[in-house]
Amino acid sequence: MDAQGRGQAGDIDPADQWVLNPHTGEYELRLTPSAPQSGIPGPRKAAPSPNRAGAPAGRTASPVAPGRTVPPPRRRGAPPQEPLPGRRGRRPAKKKSTAKKAVLWTGGAMAFVLVAAAGGGYLYIRHLNGNITSVSDDGASTGGFQTDKAINILLIGTDKRTGAGNGSYGDKDSVGHADTTILLHVSKDRTNATALSIPRDLIVDVPDCETTQSDGTTKVIPGTDDVRFNTSLGQDERTASCTVRTVTELTGIQADNFMVADFNAVKTLTTAVGGVEVCLAKDIDDEDSKLKLSKGTHTISGEQALAFVRTRHSVGFGGDLSRIGLQQQFLSALMRKLKSNDTLTNPTKMIKLAEAGTKALTVDSNLDSIGKLKDLGLELGKLNVKNLTFTTVPVVDNPTEKVKATVVVNNATAPTVFDMIKNDVSFTEVKKKAGASKNAEAAEEAARLKGTKSAASEVRLRILNGGAAAGSAQAELEYLQNEEGVLKSENAGNADAALSKTTLEYAPDQADQARRLADIMGLSGAAMKPGKSVTNSQGLPTMTLTLGKDFKGAGVSFTTATKAPEGVQQSTADKVECAK
Repeated sequence: MDAQGRGQAGDIDPADQWVLNPHTGEYELRLTPSAPQSGIPGPRKAAPSPNRAGAPAGRTASPVAPGRTVPPPRRRGAPPQEPLPGRRGRRPAKKKSTAKKAVLWTGGAMAFVLVAAAGGGYLYIRHLNGNITSVSDDGASTGGFQTDKAINILLIGTDKRTGAGNGSYGDKDSVGHADTTILLHVSKDRTNATALSIPRDLIVDVPDCETTQSDGTTKVIPGTDDVRFNTSLGQDERTASCTVRTVTELTGIQADNFMVADFNAVKTLTTAVGGVEVCLAKDIDDEDSKLKLSKGTHTISGEQALAFVRTRHSVGFGGDLSRIGLQQQFLSALMRKLKSNDTLTNPTKMIKLAEAGTKALTVDSNLDSIGKLKDLGLELGKLNVKNLTFTTVPVVDNPTEKVKATVVVNNATAPTVFDMIKNDVSFTEVKKKAGASKNAEAAEEAARLKGTKSAASEVRLRILNGGAAAGSAQAELEYLQNEEGVLKSENAGNADAALSKTTLEYAPDQADQARRLADIMGLSGAAMKPGKSVTNSQGLPTMTLTLGKDFKGAGVSFTTATKAPEGVQQSTADKVECAK
């Protein structure tokens, strides 16, 4: 959806200023006398104080909260007044706290930094709400992120050539395909994040997708098999919700929300921050992208920044995968610039960032309120760039092509990458502080796996389906009996309630059997539930294995990898890298 040409009535006059209110520690927007007065706190211009006792005539008094006493204004150069009896004097605001406040205001910009290669970023400011366009998620997402859970945001940059000067880039009549797509996973504890790039030329199956039409009706757009990933958006009138469904089918990860931006955001966003520093290991002169830069370090913005993230023929092997690496380097640099104090404490840049981001932004219907955008921004603002890992879906050349133009998923390594993200495993080493109770719980779980293990033939087990796909209990039973020698086992049907996680309940005298089964299935200590045994169909005491929604298939280990497979491309946002 074209996000341009919106929000003109709410534009901010460049003369308006943001200043820090020393009494509240917040930035406040003070508009020029001719501008409409906003109820949003903002920066102050050098002007007489609003009308209180003795204020100049013709000015409107600022509202005062009930029960608060407003101190009289001080003359310039006058000594500070003594605090009222019984009240402590207010300490001067520290510069460090100012930066922290700024981080909160700019937290939302981080999400859109990640689609800067073909779209933009945003900074939530309430009076810019009118700039934001939302479209239905058509039930493709989880229904929206939650602050107490891991967050998955699908960031989509389209190749739609709307806006001044953009028609000269490549296919000017593009319907707006998914040119740059990144699945951003933010860990539950907010200590780390993973940005997974999905190649536009990856061959996938696009599923059927129910799509809301402009008149409010819905229709199902038929899916297509063995097509380029980028056709999940734009092609056959597909919307971003179709891209969400395609990513879910590809990775097994369902996005909480999605955000879409077009060509203009990368130009306006880089200009707003005063340019982004990039590094080249060689000279580049690309006629297609119109990028011409010499070897070394450069600060780029606007048209030059867009040319940088679009170039591919002059880097690496000249394909889309090489361009993804270039985009990730650019996004890392932009992240560092946005997180720097030069940006965070600069009110002018803050306003420009807000304008640049919201005018090029389309969000899903679960993110259409400024309150939700604010909450998401605060969660993203907790990230440290050194623990934000950029990686790409592992792929290999399409074996069906003589002239290599597309890629397919590398089934040897991609499932591990998807599982790490799905199970909230960091790609970087993160030191986590756990409380005494949490450490004690972890030690207790680890202890359940230690000790002797019985022979597989001695394991007596009944299997219940507690939320796994239909037929899972029987499939796992056949695997355990035929492949692992767990012959004293039976299918006990469905559990009384569905479980998110698979569990194994056993009596104390069955601990050695439990450890053997845990070893066979890759169960963690958390999955093992010491309790009591029940009797099987023969009246003998037996353990109970309940397959939850995390069951991946018969014989598939429950053990989650703790690091990415050998050879998987990855980089962190704090590292400065030079494009080759």
